[in-house]
Amino acid sequence: EVQLVESGGGLVQAGGSLRLSCAASGFTFDDYAIGWFRQAPGKEREGVSCISSSDGSTYYADSVKGRFSISRNNAKNTVYLQMNNLKPEDTAVYSCHVRWWGADYWGQGTQVTVSS
Repeated sequence: EVQLVESGGGLVQAGGSLRLSCAASGFTFDDYAIGWFRQAPGKEREGVSCISSSDGSTYYADSVKGRFSISRNNAKNTVYLQMNNLKPEDTAVYSCHVRWWGADYWGQGTQVTVSS
């Protein structure tokens, strides 16, 4: 069974930092790209960042470029999202995602709240 479990969210002041973790199980972690998405109240879910399975190449949404950094530890089946210089508009539920055999899997999400 594919499972994704996020952790590391919380309440932080603007300008602060958080590191989110996404622990994966139930599939060959090394073979799959993993993405981070977020959804703020009343808004659609948006892609934040992703990291490939092969060469570790990364993608960032323009809104987080230069502030967020994604990485993966294949030995621990975990993907991290380091978030620096957080802004109130980063407030959202952050979820990780994998597409496995054509099906989309999501974690339960972790709340990030940035106060001004």
